Amino acid sequence: MDDSSYPVEGLPTPDPSRGPGAVVETQLTALADNDAPVENAGIKTAYNFASPANRRATGPLDRFIEMVEGPQYAPMIDHVSAVTGPVERDGSRATQRVTLTGPRGRTVTYRFGVSKGADGPFDGCWLTDRVVLE
Repeated sequence: MDDSSYPVEGLPTPDPSRGPGAVVETQLTALADNDAPVENAGIKTAYNFASPANRRATGPLDRFIEMVEGPQYAPMIDHVSAVTGPVERDGSRATQRVTLTGPRGRTVTYRFGVSKGADGPFDGCWLTDRVVLE
């Protein structure tokens, strides 16, 4: 896989100071205003927080953008409200339910699965392994 577009420069990236809830919140905030400061900045931010295994399955970036723009994840883009549940943490893994109301009024619940990276440039950073529609 060509990872030359990772991470997307100028947008939030994983940092060990961000806990699992903050990682989900950072992505939700970016997706709420997807095209600021650049086109698809929200989706690109989500890509920056995708774990290496997630990026192998969903990347490269162009394919990741197409996936998020598809029917399963489209309500995330420019959503008008987000209600987050508690972070359920089990060691180096955590999950969080998020209910979003999309720009067309559709309400969808996702479960974010994140884990703490253990090697490479993002050692100690929480990264998104999966986002599952409930």
